[in-house]
Amino acid sequence: MKENMPLFIAGPCVIEPDEVMDEIAMTICNINRTLGIDIVFKASFDKANRTSISSYRGPGIDKGLTILSDIKNKYNLKITTDIHESWQAGPVAEVADIIQIPALLSRQTDIIAEAARTGKTINIKKGQFLSGHDMKYVIEKARMSGAAKVFATERGNSFGYNNTVIDFRNIPLMKEYADKVIMDCTHAVQTPGSACGSSGGNPEFILPMALSAKAFGADGYFFETHPKPEKAMSDATCSLVLSNLEKFISRLI
Repeated sequence: MKENMPLFIAGPCVIEPDEVMDEIAMTICNINRTLGIDIVFKASFDKANRTSISSYRGPGIDKGLTILSDIKNKYNLKITTDIHESWQAGPVAEVADIIQIPALLSRQTDIIAEAARTGKTINIKKGQFLSGHDMKYVIEKARMSGAAKVFATERGNSFGYNNTVIDFRNIPLMKEYADKVIMDCTHAVQTPGSACGSSGGNPEFILPMALSAKAFGADGYFFETHPKPEKAMSDATCSLVLSNLEKFISRLI
């Protein structure tokens, strides 16, 4: 990987059938080779905070980690995935290079501490209810519990009313505390709970969100991506079309 290159995280929101996972992983491999970068592959084995109880959540931790391990070995990719309960930290650390803490759980001390005790790098998404300054104490929890590095991800604030608002000032604020600050470019365009039991989104703003974050000094960028977002099993309305991923990354580097 070239020096001083931003960190990129990309993949489907949730683990999907093998053919989808393989297509995304192969595309990421090709982009890595073409651009000389090292995109981290992301997919969730469980989406425990879906809007509706009837929404697809994923294959679960056992099958999910097997799938992620296969992707890691087959395509030589770094892996990140999120945990929703403290006990998941240990098993996930055996596969993942970065453990992600979901935004809605960013104040849950036990989850953060257990993830940090694995000695892995921890990526904590800033809660929709927190300011950039509030993340100082969240990051302290991870550092004091033994995390190798602590990243913070900006994904906006929500005040109800089915919208997400981005305050880009949070990026330089969180850079005071975190090893890296990442912009979640796809959740930033989400309109939570606006689609009759699921979230909507405005994907036409994904690239402007990324470029704005770059102007504010972001260290990395997070994209949920899918070959056919309209058929994605989670976050269909705010995922980046896979065929646009290389073009977007090229703009950012």
